[in-house]
Amino acid sequence: MFRTHTNGELNISNLNEKVTLSGWVQTVRDKGFVIWVDIRDRYGITQLVLDEDRSSKEVLEQARKLGREFVIQVKGTVVERTSKNPKIPTGEIEVLVDEINVLNEAQLPPFTIEDETDGGEELRMKYRYLDIRRNPVKNKLIFRSQMAQEVRNYLANQGFIEVETPVLIKSTPEGARDFVVPSRMNAGQFYALPQSPQTFKQLLMVGGLDKYFQIVKCFRDEDLRADRQPEFTQIDCEMAFVEQEDIMEVFEGLAAHLLKEVTGKTFDKFPRMTFAEAMKKYGNDKPDIRFGMEFVEVNHLVKNSGFKIFDEAELVVGIKVDGKADYTRKQIDELIDWVKRPQIGASGMVWIKCQNDGTLTSSVNKFYNGEQLKAIAEAFSAKEGDLILLMSGSIQKVRAQLSALRMELGNRLGLRKPDEFAPLWVVDFPLLEWDEETQRYHAMHHPFTSPKPEDYHLLDTNPGDARANAYDLVLNGNEIGGGSIRIFDKELQSKMFDLLGFTKEEAEAQFGFLMNAFRYGAPPHGGLAFGFDRLVAILDGNEVIRDYIAFPKNNSGRDVMIDAPSPISDEQLYELNLQVNQLDN
Repeated sequence: MFRTHTNGELNISNLNEKVTLSGWVQTVRDKGFVIWVDIRDRYGITQLVLDEDRSSKEVLEQARKLGREFVIQVKGTVVERTSKNPKIPTGEIEVLVDEINVLNEAQLPPFTIEDETDGGEELRMKYRYLDIRRNPVKNKLIFRSQMAQEVRNYLANQGFIEVETPVLIKSTPEGARDFVVPSRMNAGQFYALPQSPQTFKQLLMVGGLDKYFQIVKCFRDEDLRADRQPEFTQIDCEMAFVEQEDIMEVFEGLAAHLLKEVTGKTFDKFPRMTFAEAMKKYGNDKPDIRFGMEFVEVNHLVKNSGFKIFDEAELVVGIKVDGKADYTRKQIDELIDWVKRPQIGASGMVWIKCQNDGTLTSSVNKFYNGEQLKAIAEAFSAKEGDLILLMSGSIQKVRAQLSALRMELGNRLGLRKPDEFAPLWVVDFPLLEWDEETQRYHAMHHPFTSPKPEDYHLLDTNPGDARANAYDLVLNGNEIGGGSIRIFDKELQSKMFDLLGFTKEEAEAQFGFLMNAFRYGAPPHGGLAFGFDRLVAILDGNEVIRDYIAFPKNNSGRDVMIDAPSPISDEQLYELNLQVNQLDN
């Protein structure tokens, strides 16, 4: 037996017990006549003690040879500590060591295995197995496991069946780029890794399983961000004989259950907002509603006053920043520089200050008099001490730019508090979006999303105005889940493929298996998928998903620990029919 107890388990009730512990050496403190060793495992830290009066010379010598991260087993007796540490569960006791067994020596690690480490991110990713020993990473992985268990329990209690779907599937042209896998046995042909199990879960509904879920690995070959990895995990779900309200009720229940587990609070019915309203009020379809700064459009108040930038703009829109009229010129110039960065792409910004003495001043005093500025301030319901920031341009661009500024100010002003949660449903998305470059429609969600029944007729006359029977769940300014009611009628699905520019032959080649399935009695069905990595990170008060994944990739999509992706040998290339020239031998 390597251990009788873990290193976070012993307390004052274990006094005088003989125990065996195993773990990694955290620190060794040698005072000459007494040696303290902290031993660590997943469960915590226990202090070991050895001294000249109670320990043998042999054991003392062994202790002096220990180094950081040595794997050891010790045997001894639980005694009371003279200097107690109330910050850890084992802080009232220590173990007087009788025997030390070194199970494995360790080289000095390249960074300290402590909560506040001296290791940079790239170094820690290269030695990820060491980084996992640190509490901040270890605790995030434990939290992820707990959330996964809560999800499974909740959905199982709701009658869902967990089904695994294939990982080697067919490449499809819609969505992000696929990762492809060459087939050795089928020369010149390739599998794709799934971006989601979308068609398979629909086929499970045709198969009559009624309620399906899977915590599933998905893959997308796309550029990375803090909340994006080439491989990620979804809570993937589908239900048969349901309408939009049925699905939203079930998964609002799941989200509320997880939020209660984390916060201890009960959440009322989640608010809802249409896509059009979200874009008009916040400039994006995943607004953070924990704070205000709603957009106010002021075209009618600022046009035709000789200020060319506003006169020629398609939209002039702004936000009110409460209590920040005291921003200095330097602070405002810094914000203007921020929105001019290439990532945002704005040409500038206009400001209006509502001074504490009731006067109004602005960066465009030359073009707008006091009465005009007052009318703008009233449109924002601005009070003394408030700051108004205005931007202009084409509707789509200026909304995106102002949205980015709003979120930046939310961060700077401490309004986006990690321990506050504000869930929101966004509904009534456009079914299709027009791509100027390709001169054709693309599915806003995916080609299997049904239009709202009352918009079916628009597919023949004005498809760009049709709304999707789709819904996204937003939490703290992040989309954590999305789904839709699916098309289950073969003719409607065929019409959708036509609108998306598929020829009959292309639709048959790509999705013939699904269309054939619909011939055999497909029920009305729909579903939703949560981005599990993102959901877990946000529930834990973060937005960066990397530390909630045991072995993540870096910003270049590389695993620097195992050095992947990497070249393969000519022999392998030839075997996979990827080598143009036949090998000599």
